[in-house]
Amino acid sequence: MNNEYLIEVENLKQYFPIKTGFFKTTPLKAVDGVSFKIKPGETLGLVGESGCGKTTVGRSILRLYEPTDGVVKYNGEIITASNMQEYRKHMQMVFQDPYSSLNPRMTVEDIIGEPLDVHKLYENKAQRREKILSLMELVGLNAEHATRYAHEFSGGQRQRIGIARALAVDPKFIVCDEAVSALDVSIQAQVINMFEDLQQKLGVAYLFIAHDLLVVRHISNRIAVMYLGRIVEVGDADDVYEHPQHPYTESLLSAVPIPDPIQAKENKRIVLSGDVPSPMNMPTGCAFRTRCRYATERCATECPSLLDRGNGHEVACFNR
Repeated sequence: MNNEYLIEVENLKQYFPIKTGFFKTTPLKAVDGVSFKIKPGETLGLVGESGCGKTTVGRSILRLYEPTDGVVKYNGEIITASNMQEYRKHMQMVFQDPYSSLNPRMTVEDIIGEPLDVHKLYENKAQRREKILSLMELVGLNAEHATRYAHEFSGGQRQRIGIARALAVDPKFIVCDEAVSALDVSIQAQVINMFEDLQQKLGVAYLFIAHDLLVVRHISNRIAVMYLGRIVEVGDADDVYEHPQHPYTESLLSAVPIPDPIQAKENKRIVLSGDVPSPMNMPTGCAFRTRCRYATERCATECPSLLDRGNGHEVACFNR
């Protein structure tokens, strides 16, 4: 079945019940109606400040959290709790923290080999070892690393082990959840280049979750900007970067450091007023209106939906 889109997410919602009294629970709206599509071999960057729901989106797509509502399709087929197991081979995740996402009691060989064991992707022990060593070579690890434990490696090497584990089942889609944020800058560059090389070799599609806008621009074909559980702007990476249209995106991009001191002096920071509202007590209408310099009375009563402003550049704002 050849679809134009590999992953389609429609109106995804993830509400967590939080106890607010003896017998009372209030839903925390971590993700509130998110929709996007990813083509085969494409990278969609998902950005936004901490706590906006980026990680929850990635985990809900892979059903590490059971979504409250919404539809996720892989190659046109709807994914449900009952058929998720067969799709695990096609969809994988690289976690944010390379220190806590690897089992300290397992050798590298067993960590990378675990997905092969679960999905029974080898015929004998020799074939299993051969696959593991070729995966290690693919991500730049030596064969002698196979018998070591995770604590013997640096952060960058651990992240490579995590990537090799994700690639073991030959997936077509990988969620990279802040996959380079815990690493040194020099190691970040190596891992990002490796992601790009793997995409060229294997044709993998990525949902690349990050808050470093320079990294996201470098690796992504398209960028989606998230604020308090909703996507407020999505479009071609260069287009969003050069011509941001949502006031939140403008503010985010104005905070990106510029290496040229003269240009940096001329760059006007757009500082947002107030604090991020609690996802348990959201403002009416547009969630961003309490911090927005363009907010009007309409923003308090209606929530803007994403509208195409041309070239697939979609923005959720009444006043821009």
